[in-house]
Amino acid sequence: MNKLGIFMNFWEKQWDADHIKYINKAADIGFDILEFQAQPLLDMSKEKMQEIKKAADIRGIELTYSLGLDPAYDISSADESVRAAGIEYLKNIVERVGFMEGKVISGVSYAGWGVTDYTIDNKDDFWDRSVGSMRKVVKTAEEYDVTYCVEAVNRFESILINTAEEALKYVREIESKNIGVLLDTYHMNIEENNIGDAIRLAGPYLVNFHTGENNRRAPGRGHINWDEIFQALKDIDYRGRIVSEPFVMMGGEVGRNVKTWRNLDTPTEKTIDGEAAFLLNFEREMLAKYGLA
Repeated sequence: MNKLGIFMNFWEKQWDADHIKYINKAADIGFDILEFQAQPLLDMSKEKMQEIKKAADIRGIELTYSLGLDPAYDISSADESVRAAGIEYLKNIVERVGFMEGKVISGVSYAGWGVTDYTIDNKDDFWDRSVGSMRKVVKTAEEYDVTYCVEAVNRFESILINTAEEALKYVREIESKNIGVLLDTYHMNIEENNIGDAIRLAGPYLVNFHTGENNRRAPGRGHINWDEIFQALKDIDYRGRIVSEPFVMMGGEVGRNVKTWRNLDTPTEKTIDGEAAFLLNFEREMLAKYGLA
């Protein structure tokens, strides 16, 4: 069966939090993976990182990492100094993921997270600068045996890669075994003409997969066609990680950054625990239904 995971900020309104608490919570509920934002690693001592890794090992939890790149480090920027800073910033993060023996980092890291405040008539220059920068970052990923996953996100979160087709094109241009595609059902629901076809297009390049409803609630709490999605995963014999990434609480850094302007569920730990258990059971049932269990 595919490893199933949960993103720590289903519960937390700040990107940094008590990682060990959520390692234990994920394990208690029955998940295989806990994913969290990679940026806090930059402020941790090696002793702290080792403590977190040990806690995960004890509970049998794999740690995976996500990233929404601060525009100050935009590797697609026309400003060479910004690109250079971004390349070093991302290399440092990859090194720390490697130190944690992590295998995957995903997200919007090919450009600054968010959209520009000026008109874009053609993104070729942004694309070329990003690809050139990413080739340098991926060399570090190769050194540390980390796979760097490019996430296609909706038009309100990036101008550069919005579809599986664009993510695939980007990855192929990098030409490295240490770069792959991450698709996310929330974003696909906005951008793709057909979600199943997008998954099949990614095929063997699909290294990580995020689930979330059209409304950013837990899978099964909205109108996304999950039969279409799991049939497509079956069609490509996807055996990789599936990490759920709901965002349901307003407030804090997370609510501001992902634009959650109302509580989508009762904002209590008990309620979110219940929703996490619900989504885990929902995904297990879908895997079994399509012979992926």
